[in-house]
Amino acid sequence: MKLHVDAWDPAYGIAFEATDGPGGPQAQSSAQIQADVELPEAAWRPIDAAAGVRPPGTVLIVDGVQRVDARVWLTDDEGTTHPGVAASYAAGVVRCDLDRGAAQVATTRIERGLFTPLDPLPPIVAGSIRYPARRVARGEPKDLALGVQRHMRALEVGVSNEERTDGDLLIVDGPLQERAHLPRTLGYIKTHQKEYLKSELTAVVTALRGGQRSPVFVLGTSWHRFSWYLRLPGPAGSPWTGLVRAECSADLAPADAVALADLSTVTLPRFASTAYKDPRAPQNLIPIAGLERKLRSMLGDARLLHRALSRVAA
Repeated sequence: MKLHVDAWDPAYGIAFEATDGPGGPQAQSSAQIQADVELPEAAWRPIDAAAGVRPPGTVLIVDGVQRVDARVWLTDDEGTTHPGVAASYAAGVVRCDLDRGAAQVATTRIERGLFTPLDPLPPIVAGSIRYPARRVARGEPKDLALGVQRHMRALEVGVSNEERTDGDLLIVDGPLQERAHLPRTLGYIKTHQKEYLKSELTAVVTALRGGQRSPVFVLGTSWHRFSWYLRLPGPAGSPWTGLVRAECSADLAPADAVALADLSTVTLPRFASTAYKDPRAPQNLIPIAGLERKLRSMLGDARLLHRALSRVAA
């Protein structure tokens, strides 16, 4: 097997991380919607934080980051060349003690991998850094990206249950996916690629003021979740500025899903970021931004890793 490392900086190649912005959904979703979970469709209206609902004493927030260190080409013994990427990814948990007004990074994990359809394959060892082989079905850019994404999500799932305590709330940055079974857990979706609701219900969502949420509804295709929209506090902008979508397990009783929605309304706005600190404000929550900075620092210097991989190939 021969290894060739593309000299082109991977930062100028395919983007493996979606960008976050205030824009609204670009297309209508085919997902099934049950809108009358909390209120009948005709009675949909913005809902304020319920009186007497207090945020939990402890909030745990999980997030992950990923980076392509190099694009590579591998030539097998038969002379066939296969594309791949050498990638680094990390996940961690921030523990927010709301009673003390303190937050700290409680858990971090980092892994690396060589993603390629070629199999079997020994790991690439570049100095003290090791890239184990991670097989993907095909070498198309989309398949390589999904391979990195799946392994990062698996790492996030692995850390999600490590810091749990009684009465806490776990917030996952992104869809719940394999964590729907965890108690008191919310998926936090800050970008909107699809429009799920009919136009008259979407009008209720875009009319939300800071700290208000939509009624709870059921969303799903091959999977189902309870979901709702919430507008974070911040300056006025486009109709979708500051809007996020939260979701919880569809296995909960509707009343329990509504209770989680009320809890999110008094909890998530506390973490909203501001534009002078974060260009993705207010959706990119302050603990998430801090955790991302910590995890990216753990990935190491991208230029040094690219150089080390190039030396191995040479």
